[in-house]
Amino acid sequence: MAQNSDKSEAILLGTRQRAHSYSSLATVNVAGSQIPLADHIKIVGVTLDKNLSMNNHVNAVCKSIHYHIRALHHIRSSISEDMAKVVACALISSRLDYANSVLFGATQKNISKLQKAQNFLARVVTCSPQSCSPRTLLQQLHWLPIKYRIDFKIANITFRTLHYSQPAYLRSSLHACHSTRFLRLSNTNLLSAAFVRTSFGSRSFSVAAPKIWNSLPLSLRTCTSLDTFHRHLKTHYCQQAFHST
Repeated sequence: MAQNSDKSEAILLGTRQRAHSYSSLATVNVAGSQIPLADHIKIVGVTLDKNLSMNNHVNAVCKSIHYHIRALHHIRSSISEDMAKVVACALISSRLDYANSVLFGATQKNISKLQKAQNFLARVVTCSPQSCSPRTLLQQLHWLPIKYRIDFKIANITFRTLHYSQPAYLRSSLHACHSTRFLRLSNTNLLSAAFVRTSFGSRSFSVAAPKIWNSLPLSLRTCTSLDTFHRHLKTHYCQQAFHST
């Protein structure tokens, strides 16, 4: 059965240097149909560009959340701070957290864009002036900064994958560390990171998960309860975000 080229898009992923070699391509043949190549496509709410820079995705997220922050700002004086927090988490923070694991390894510029949006949201919720420290406001609201939210998501996915094999397709990406360098740490539940040669590969789950998991304290890596892990993980990242020097 032929694809409907009018309702389909294709994208070729690669480095900027690699993309230059096929820059003249306008379509690809899929099941006998010529499918046009796009610079970016949207898949289950995530915008992917051909270089996986995540620029388009971050811009789209920022545009969406700024719209809702402005709407919240208009009604903020009419609702309590507790209600403002509920609205902020339901309509805005949920957008910051959606599929944010794909932002592991994203540029500092993109992380900063999202952080500025979260800081703006914190000021609106708390009715604080521009001069207030964003870090203080986030701590007051018990909101993890963007970088830690990304690590938090990946750590939770790793825990679920290790203990419940969910999602099942990720289980084969995780391997216990058996290196002789860690014989004394054989009971500490360390993971072995995949060997990669490219920047694309360094952002994969098989690299991100071991890196984040191995950075956690032993008490977290040996947790067996998801609820306990979730609760103590947030405490751990709050300590790092707000109390580290």
